[in-house]
Amino acid sequence: MKNKTFKVAWIILLLFVFIALILSPLHKKAALRKAPKRPGRIAIVIDDWGYSLNNLWIIEQIKQPLTCAILPGLKNSNPVMQKLNSLGFEIILHLPMEPKEKYRLENNTITLGMNAGEIENIFEKDLSSIALAKGISNHMGSRITEDKKASAMVMAEAKKRKLYFFDSFVTNKSVCPALAKQIKIRFAKRDVFLDNQNDFEYIKRQLIKLKHLAGRQGRAIGIGHDRQNTLLVLKEMLPLLEREGYKFVFLSQVVE
Repeated sequence: MKNKTFKVAWIILLLFVFIALILSPLHKKAALRKAPKRPGRIAIVIDDWGYSLNNLWIIEQIKQPLTCAILPGLKNSNPVMQKLNSLGFEIILHLPMEPKEKYRLENNTITLGMNAGEIENIFEKDLSSIALAKGISNHMGSRITEDKKASAMVMAEAKKRKLYFFDSFVTNKSVCPALAKQIKIRFAKRDVFLDNQNDFEYIKRQLIKLKHLAGRQGRAIGIGHDRQNTLLVLKEMLPLLEREGYKFVFLSQVVE
């Protein structure tokens, strides 16, 4: 009787060991699925350079990669470009495009109804001002980026010049993401606006939102502006995010 009980106990023990060996890899896989992703890459674009030289003293204290979108044809466009390039930042052309809203337009703004020749002439003028540009982004431009024909002409001109296209995504009706695939131009679009409110705490919250998005997606792109509060927050926060493991990159490193 004792021998029989002993054998049954051994069988039950072996059965438990066998089940444990089978379930162990499954538990490991489940744990891996639940584990949070590693911090991702973050590209930050600073728009609207060229109006003044006021904030260069702040950005020269930022050591992480930033991409700077410079407006063409302004008094400070070229000096700002030269200074930002000397600091090691990436330069793109912040191309003025027509919005749906009634804003004052920059000189040589691309407007609905322009033909390919007119758009080509604007590119010529603007790139003579921002000669170090590696890509372009839309300054305003909701009317253009919702129009397939106009956006296609802009993208075709950019592609011809081996520039990437960054959609500031000022309208959720933008046709640019789908159109970029058809035209086969290197492309990316904005994920988060950092400074819709010119407030320190708001900008910090938006930056944290951006980092969480980078953690989930593997990469995220934020847009800020040439404003003192924005740049001061970046100066403070970017080293902290780097220590958390997030990697800051130029926009050219995340376009697809």
